[in-house]
Amino acid sequence: MLTFAKARAATKKRKNFRGRASRLFLFAGRGADMWPICNVKIRDCLAITSVTLKQSLKLGATMAKSKFEYVRDFEADDTCLAHCWVVVRLDGRNFHRFSEKHNFAKPNDSRALHLMTKCAQTVMEELEDIVIAYGQSDEYSFVFKRKSNWFKRRASKFMTHVASQFASSYVFYWRDYFEDQPLLYPPGFDGRVVVYPNNQTLKDYLSWRQADCHINNLYNTVFWALVQQSGLTPVQAQGRLQGTLAADKNEILFSEFNINYNNEPPLYRKGTVLIWQKVGEVTTKEVKLPAEMEGKKIAVTRTRTKPVPLHCDIIGDAFWKEHPEILDEDS
Repeated sequence: MLTFAKARAATKKRKNFRGRASRLFLFAGRGADMWPICNVKIRDCLAITSVTLKQSLKLGATMAKSKFEYVRDFEADDTCLAHCWVVVRLDGRNFHRFSEKHNFAKPNDSRALHLMTKCAQTVMEELEDIVIAYGQSDEYSFVFKRKSNWFKRRASKFMTHVASQFASSYVFYWRDYFEDQPLLYPPGFDGRVVVYPNNQTLKDYLSWRQADCHINNLYNTVFWALVQQSGLTPVQAQGRLQGTLAADKNEILFSEFNINYNNEPPLYRKGTVLIWQKVGEVTTKEVKLPAEMEGKKIAVTRTRTKPVPLHCDIIGDAFWKEHPEILDEDS
């Protein structure tokens, strides 16, 4: 019996081996025909996957939008005209009350004027393409170059960036100029954008603002002299000056208060002009030689272009002849 069982097991092993060998032979014989078919199927799968991926990406882009996006059609086009000077003018909002609450000196507070100039310098340094700025009292005008493409020349971008930078700088630098006067509440500034088509209209605009500075400062100088030195009430001083001309005001200042208006500081009479100039800055730098244990501090002068304040006449031609680069389109 044992011999018979071993014989049956050996016969079964031989059958199984022949079956596996025959299947392997058939697969090897058909391999040459199957590989091209497999390659075609792989290419088809890749093509289908690529199309599906593109459709998914397109669907995703479509799904990123919403049915509410039509409201963008209501946005007004505020692009400034090309090849024109873009001017942004800021004015202090209700600064009459602000100056009283913060005890500004009358008729002019040099601290407030210098603070305004500091804010304007910050705007010129932080923003792009401003070629000149002019300020007086509680206002400042910023002129962007004609070829500026800043924010695609959108008026809203010009105005909001200048106003926000100026207002935040006013709060930030307040303590540098008003050491003993706390800021009681945040100031506000309104802005407007105007485009001027050529150099002459731009010069006329800046001349208008400087003439306004002269008219207002002459009136305020006489008005506060009458109030502070003659003891008149504001209403009485206003009545005294009603209908007077510039010559009359100058006569009152000279005859009654011995004040020659032409001798008043140019900052008050002409305002402040900011232009770009090269300035040498002296800084301290520590230098250490290889043989030395401790470094030596030496003064280093570096040239830097900065917005520099001037208090000069810009109505005449002398200023523009002295600084032709301001109106140069390629500067």
